[in-house]
Amino acid sequence: MRTFKVSLAALALLLTGSVLAADIQRFPDVIGVEVDRAGENRFHFDATLSSPYDSPSRYADAFRVLGPDGEEYGVRELLHDHANEQPFTRRLSSVAIPAGVERVTVQGRDQEHGYGGRTLTVALPGRQVGDQ
Repeated sequence: MRTFKVSLAALALLLTGSVLAADIQRFPDVIGVEVDRAGENRFHFDATLSSPYDSPSRYADAFRVLGPDGEEYGVRELLHDHANEQPFTRRLSSVAIPAGVERVTVQGRDQEHGYGGRTLTVALPGRQVGDQ
């Protein structure tokens, strides 16, 4: 059996490297989306974002709904950090989406780096074959 000796300095370096890797996340992640019909060709979106670096100096400041061709259908601006509420969910109401579009993508925005991070693509209720 082999034994390995790890110095406290080496262990601290390994742990610091892990912390630094988490610190370099540039964008919030969209981790959940619920969609409700709001009328003909209109939908409400409840998006849940995770943004581990949220603080008054840097935070997730928006999310948007995109069509399959990248067209932007709606944006929800976020005016403050959500440091004490992670992850957090906010609503974007009554987004007009053209008939024929069956799926949309929700993407978060970072105040410093812009749009990016994990996105979610969701089906629109009543737009998929078999929806009633």
